Amino acid sequence: MEYNIIKSNRKSMVISVDADGNVVVKAPMRMADREIYKFVSEKSGWIEAAVKKALEKKAAEPEIVPLSMKDIKELADKAVKVIPERVRYYAGKMGVTYGKITIRNQRSRWGSCSSKGNLNFNCLLMLTPMEVIDSVVVHELAHRREMNHSARFYNEILKVFPDYHIWDKWLKENGNRIMKRMVLHMQ
Repeated sequence: MEYNIIKSNRKSMVISVDADGNVVVKAPMRMADREIYKFVSEKSGWIEAAVKKALEKKAAEPEIVPLSMKDIKELADKAVKVIPERVRYYAGKMGVTYGKITIRNQRSRWGSCSSKGNLNFNCLLMLTPMEVIDSVVVHELAHRREMNHSARFYNEILKVFPDYHIWDKWLKENGNRIMKRMVLHMQ
């Protein structure tokens, strides 16, 4: 069985299996390799089951189709029309102001809010349900009141978007596949 060992300043060992079936063992810096080998041997049944499950899940997923430059431009053009309208709507409901709105084609973020109130949104949001777009808009606008992710921050969101957690969960579960379409294009 193949696995990668990462030694770091930690107290215990942990084994993880990623979506591609790769096994990573994280171990304390000074742990002997024979102890790591013994630990992996003891957990071999779990590891094999986890690798099998990851590979089956990967095989069952539809192929990720990269976006073309034309696709990205069309998404950005649509986002320029849709997102500012949603920002205006929710800013009014929340009683907050904002600066400039920028649409980007990013590989890792759905949105951001600067300390000056400028808002950035990913054009890939156009590949998600409208409720997801609204959840990201409201999330960023809530930063106009709370520049953190505290309970008060989430209370600001829930005042105007009570289903936030449903759509945030949707984005966490599906967003990575959408982002990979951009990443594949940029490689």
